[in-house]
Amino acid sequence: MPIDENTTSPDELPRSAAWLIAASAVIVIVLFMFVDPVAQDPAYHEFVDARRLFAIPNFWNVASNLPFLFIGMYGFLIVRRYPLLVRESGLHRAWQVFFIGVFLTSFGSGYYHLAPANATLVWDRLPMTIAFSGLFTLVIGEYLSVRAARHLLMPLLLAGAASVIYWGATEASGAGDLRPYAVVQFLPMILTCAILVMYRRASDLTRYLWLMIAMYTIAKLLEFFDAGIYGILGFVSGHSLKHVAASLGPLALLFALHTRARVAHEDHADEETGL
Repeated sequence: MPIDENTTSPDELPRSAAWLIAASAVIVIVLFMFVDPVAQDPAYHEFVDARRLFAIPNFWNVASNLPFLFIGMYGFLIVRRYPLLVRESGLHRAWQVFFIGVFLTSFGSGYYHLAPANATLVWDRLPMTIAFSGLFTLVIGEYLSVRAARHLLMPLLLAGAASVIYWGATEASGAGDLRPYAVVQFLPMILTCAILVMYRRASDLTRYLWLMIAMYTIAKLLEFFDAGIYGILGFVSGHSLKHVAASLGPLALLFALHTRARVAHEDHADEETGL
């Protein structure tokens, strides 16, 4: 839970955060003014490990999504069962949305990897935008402004969904444009890094969020070296390992919630004993 040092008012955005928002707007404007639309590369759907097991095509790329299911479900249940872990900062809904997105990513990504194509990739990306929106909202609430977080959750969810729907529609018309989805996926991550640097003492989540960002980066590298890793290891591909690495990010936030629970329990015990 947030600590006192270097915290900000729950109702007002600090000036530096306002500059971050302004810089973000400039980045988006530049992206759409000076970068041509980017279509989905068809080679993206060509994964090196296409082995069929138990009548399931691309078995390992499908099965490696199972961690998202269990982590998302467990995280959602923890938030529901112990709401005081997050409700004190007014971010109960954001945490729920985040873990729902993680849970649904298991199904969306699994469905896509059964038959990789643009049409199924839409259902892979939609749940991820839910998770991205929930995560960025709770970062805003933990480090900047709870009120801003409450007001931003729904617009972020809508923007994320719209970016995927827009991309799918443009691909179907023969002029694919990934730019909005790129903004939804990468800009919040960049802003989160900036927020963690500037307000690292504003919340006890900092080290867990850095771990999550590290695992996300490793996942991207594993995805990029899909074939090379499969050639070296021979039994598992980089893309399958990518799913496992990416799932460790939400797992880090589960550890954060367990740490809060332990600290709260110790504080309660100290109060009872008069320490």
